Amino acid sequence: MCIRIIRTSNHRYAHIGDVIVVVIKEAVPNMPLERSEVIRVVVVHTCKELNVKTV
Repeated sequence: MCIRIIRTSNHRYAHIGDVIVVVIKEAVPNMPLERSEVIRVVVVHTCKELNVKTV
């Protein structure tokens, strides 16, 4: 679950390349991450397509 988008004042959504703060809701056994841990991650994939204008 996303808690905050880093380095933005009032953006509502994160886009590809944004750094966000998240909390782990579920964790697979034998992983270095535990449930309810707060970490920073980079968005690398979204369901919405990336709007890139070509020249």
